[in-house]
Amino acid sequence: MPGPWIAALLVLLAGSWGAAAAELRLLMFEQPGCIYCARWDAEIAPQYPLTDEGKAAPLRRLQFRDPVPAELELDRPVTFTPTFVLMDGNAEAGRLEGYPGEDFFWPLLARLIAGTKTAQ
Repeated sequence: MPGPWIAALLVLLAGSWGAAAAELRLLMFEQPGCIYCARWDAEIAPQYPLTDEGKAAPLRRLQFRDPVPAELELDRPVTFTPTFVLMDGNAEAGRLEGYPGEDFFWPLLARLIAGTKTAQ
């Protein structure tokens, strides 16, 4: 008969799977030739994974014209690029449409992250 440590391990693993499902991610919808996507790449992309926001919501890039993965629940379709959609688990928690420049991008993203259930 398995010892109590196996039951504890199973509970721990189940808890970490649940936490992974509720993690934040930032989706970036982009397309070739998008000048604002290129500007974001130059101004934000190199430092994004090093920031608190990048650590809280790792970036996942998606092509604008590709089908949205079935597991992602967006509130409405993406209509232009770049569009940044903050996902809390598989549900949309907020979005930034367009790229307003780095002076505005960071505080807008920080506000979106702070408003999620996962961040609270």
